[in-house]
Amino acid sequence: EVRLVESGGGLVQPGGSLRLSCAASGFTFTNYAMSWVRQAPGKGVEWVSGIKSGGGSTSYRDSVQGRFTISRDNAKNTLYMQMNSLQTEDTAVYYCAKSTTVQVGRRLNEYDYWGQGTQVTVSS
Repeated sequence: EVRLVESGGGLVQPGGSLRLSCAASGFTFTNYAMSWVRQAPGKGVEWVSGIKSGGGSTSYRDSVQGRFTISRDNAKNTLYMQMNSLQTEDTAVYYCAKSTTVQVGRRLNEYDYWGQGTQVTVSS
């Protein structure tokens, strides 16, 4: 059974930082790209960042480029995202998602398993 369990969300002031983690199990973690996606209140789900199966290639949506850093530890089957300079617009539930391939895709239908999500709230 595939399981993705996110943690690390919370309440932070604008300009602050958080580090999200996603513990993966039930599949061969090293064989698949992984991504973070998010859903802000009243909005649809959007892709945020992704990392190739081997970890050598990453990509980001424009609004988080330079502020967020995605990484993975294949020995620990864990995905991370360091979020710096957080803005109120980053408030959302963040989900990690397992790709169906080794490559990072930006379309949500390229992901077959998602976690339960972790809430990130950026507010003063």
